[in-house]
Amino acid sequence: MIKFITGLPVIVRTSLLLILSNMFMTFAWYGHLRNLADKKWYVAAVISWSIALFEYMLQVPANRIGYSELSLSQLKILQEVITLSVFIPFAAIYMRQPLKLDYLWAALCLVGAVYFIFRSA
Repeated sequence: MIKFITGLPVIVRTSLLLILSNMFMTFAWYGHLRNLADKKWYVAAVISWSIALFEYMLQVPANRIGYSELSLSQLKILQEVITLSVFIPFAAIYMRQPLKLDYLWAALCLVGAVYFIFRSA
């Protein structure tokens, strides 16, 4: 996988790895609420930590790659945009939560954050 993305621009490589990382993260953080609700909390924690290992195996290289050209603040805002972009479909499709207009307002706030953090780049 890493070899596949080697020739891509840094922001694209970083974004792709962070998207994959966030998929694992979101499932680790919230998937147990649907799948393991009948289990003890520590069983859910161990399973979630196991899933989170894959998140970190993608997130750490993503941030190292990104930091070669992006500032720490730019990496953080990129992460937040990706987190919301992954979370909304997860909440709606997997967790069967209703879509809310609040997601749009949150996204608009992040558009502002992207503008202010990346405008000097």
